[in-house]
Amino acid sequence: MKHSRRVIFLAIIILFSVVTGCSGKNNEFSRPPAVAGLYYPAAPGELNSIIDKYLAQVPAQAINGEIIVLIVPHAGYVYSGPIAAYGYKLLANTTYDTVILIGPSHHEFLNVASIYTAGSWETPLGKVAIDSALAKAIVAENNLFACSDQAHQKEHSLEVQLPFLQKTLHFFRIVPILVSDPNPANCALLAQAIIKNCDPRKKYLIVASTDMSHYHTQEEAKTLDKLALALLEKQDLTGLTAGLNSGACELCGQGAVLTALAVARLKGPAKVKILKYATSGDVTGDLDRVVGYGATVIYTARKEADKGEKTMINQDQQQELLKIARKTIEAYVTSGAVPDFKITDPLLKEKRGVFVTLNKDNQLRGCIGYIMPIEPLYLAVSKMAIEAATGDPRFPPVTREELSRLEIEISVLTVPERVKDPADIILGTHGVIVRKGGCGGVFLPQVAIETGWSKEEFLNELCSQKAGLPEDAWKNKDTELYIFSAEVFSERR
Repeated sequence: MKHSRRVIFLAIIILFSVVTGCSGKNNEFSRPPAVAGLYYPAAPGELNSIIDKYLAQVPAQAINGEIIVLIVPHAGYVYSGPIAAYGYKLLANTTYDTVILIGPSHHEFLNVASIYTAGSWETPLGKVAIDSALAKAIVAENNLFACSDQAHQKEHSLEVQLPFLQKTLHFFRIVPILVSDPNPANCALLAQAIIKNCDPRKKYLIVASTDMSHYHTQEEAKTLDKLALALLEKQDLTGLTAGLNSGACELCGQGAVLTALAVARLKGPAKVKILKYATSGDVTGDLDRVVGYGATVIYTARKEADKGEKTMINQDQQQELLKIARKTIEAYVTSGAVPDFKITDPLLKEKRGVFVTLNKDNQLRGCIGYIMPIEPLYLAVSKMAIEAATGDPRFPPVTREELSRLEIEISVLTVPERVKDPADIILGTHGVIVRKGGCGGVFLPQVAIETGWSKEEFLNELCSQKAGLPEDAWKNKDTELYIFSAEVFSERR
């Protein structure tokens, strides 16, 4: 059985220096398996057979959507393999360009993330190449991210996932990421870096590696793990973080799970399904000191055509809107002219609410938008691009010299709906509008992810910072709260 130690949260962040590879290793270097023969069989035939056995034992399950995250355990296969198989069985007949593996470091404390950037990883079933371009791009996003050979050399939490992936997927690359720090704000930084640098033309899967409660009685473990799974199923990051910090529940891969949830939220509204739960006691019969294991899937639900919902914006349409915003800003800043766009796509002519956000050197440079759908989408993007560049009262107008350093982000909104109970607000999924008297304000969905605020902090700041109301005004019965969702996409630099 796997032995682990609880990660101790350190409040002081020690900055790692940014590197572009692990100790200068080149793209030909292959990390050999560290725990073959310990956590899983070292003989290829035996390894193939045991994974086939585990997968065959899993009943077929249908997921009506695109799988974006699997949360699976990482103990020895004899204990957790049958549980992990519930997640991996869902990957049959699917394809992904890159699998981003995120797990805890059991041997070395890491200040936010260590990302393996070059070469390949090897198991008894063969080698899997690193998506070096993506890994290096993520490292370059923040000086909290680095790469440490030592951290990855003996670590099992990611390695044990590879044979399952090799059995269920065909060609794919990986980005191995180890985390220790469970600070939600730092998990959000890593999630943003992942989303920002994923090519919108490619398909990615996040695998978050974690076991659950450790070394309690069977009864105690089930109580702890039931709470964790319930909070996970509700996508309650605030409640899950509070439960983990208080000891009401346990996840040894806390940082990995919080990062995966943040990635899922940034991609848009998602659903969570708990696939399977068991403990080591179910295998060994020893119920006095068990470890909990769970398998969970997070997926984007397919839209039902008969519900009258707005059509999702595909990647070509996203790129077209980004080009419109870019061309508009460049023309307006350099000459004061507003380009005329000939649009034939019916969806881009739909009236939609939209925000255009400008960032420069990873710092906000302007953000303006329409909440309500009052103009055709392409025209709203063009107008709000100009406003974000020149009309945000918090910033001076964008200059010619800044154009090449701007990154454009667009948020296309659904129509706001009023909610009576703040409990209906899902942080990271819903944007929120507050109104009382003649005062009002709005936060986009991504604000919760970017700040790491709890729901109370989010609503307090919305009232005080954006609406000029007392921070607890959202608790009053005569204060109106509206929610909306957003499809968020940006340029890749």
